[in-house]
Order: sequence, then structure tokens, then C-alpha cells
Amino acid sequence: MSRNILITGANRGIGLAMAQQLSAQGDTVYALVRKASDALSQCNQVQIIENIDVTDTDALKSATQSLAGVNIDILINNAGILADEVLGNLDFESIRRQFEVNCLGPLKVTEAFLGNLSDGSKVAQVTSRMGSIEDNTSGGRYGYRISKTALNSASMSLARDLKPNGIAVALLHPGYVQTDMVNNMGDVSAATAAKGLLQRIEELDLNNSGSFWHANGELLPW
Repeated sequence: MSRNILITGANRGIGLAMAQQLSAQGDTVYALVRKASDALSQCNQVQIIENIDVTDTDALKSATQSLAGVNIDILINNAGILADEVLGNLDFESIRRQFEVNCLGPLKVTEAFLGNLSDGSKVAQVTSRMGSIEDNTSGGRYGYRISKTALNSASMSLARDLKPNGIAVALLHPGYVQTDMVNNMGDVSAATAAKGLLQRIEELDLNNSGSFWHANGELLPW
């Protein structure tokens, strides 16, 4: 049965790979992007909603109006940004922007589309093991780490709050993926990462809601 799946940041990288794989198997994908890429535009079964910044409340309101009455089976909060900061010369504007996009963005999107979710729907947060406090053995990346740790915390609250409504939430680390975000220096392709993430989403239910998973199925420390 075809499902309705909403993906943010689907114009490239992991988001694009998920959109391609899902649409290829017959699901209807709603892609929320700032600007559509040629690769996304060529996907069948994908409905593109442009000019969406996940931090922009008015833009999200417009998107929800476009999808009024559409039941969303899976909401994938994938949009994110990464920057580097050096202690002693921290760019606090960069840190703030990463927090807004990587943490508040997914929370705003989920809040905006609550009315489209129902019993059996799933929310998948593409986070990072760099948000794990226990796993931080190298320091640095202040904005990215802070924003992903905050997203993990917010997502655990979502898992608790949405469970009575039959909605499960997953926190998903894609791995070190060959995308523009890391200058394509990763050790796994976007297609491979997307396949793993989608498998984890398939396995998600109310019993394991709130779990922090690597795309390969490994449970990650907090």
C-alpha cells in the first residue's frame, strides 16, 4: 500500500536518496525544500514544496495549508547544517544558526504537522552520534554537537508525548556519509545510508519509540 511520506531537506544528499528510494517503491513523497534540485525534480511520485526554511514559521504554515487533509504516515526531519568552530575564536552566530536549524527546525516541523499525523504514523529525526555526550571523545564542533544533543533531548520528549496517540519516534544517525556537508569525505554513500535509515524506520514501533539508532541497526549511547 502506498504511503504518504514527508521529508525535509530532500533536494540532495541523504534526503534526496531517501526520496528516490521511497518514490521508486511507490510511496508518495512530499519534499519540503528551499529550492528543488534537478535530481529531485526527476523523481516520480514526489510532490515538491519549495521555499521552505524549517526555521520559518510562516513558511511552515504555508506548507501545512498545502497538505491540509493529507495523512502523513512517516515524517522524516532530515534538513540540517554543519559548521566548525575553534575554541578561543567561537562563532556564536554560527552556533546559534545550527541550533535553530538542527534542533528547533525539526521541532517546528513536527509541531506544524501534528494535525497530519495519526495513530500508526512515525516521526524520524535524522540526528547524529555527535550529539551523544558519552561518545564525544574528540571535542570541537560546538554548534553541531550542541544542536544534535538538544535535538535528541527534544525527540525523547516527543516520543513520550506522542506515544498515547499511537505515534512512534526514532532518533537516527546515518553514519559518516559522502555528502556536500562533509565535502564528500564520508565512508558510506548517501544511497547506502538512506537504505539503512529506511530499514530502521520500518522497524520502528511504539515498543522501541525513542531509541537512538545508527543506520546499521546499532543502538547508540546518549
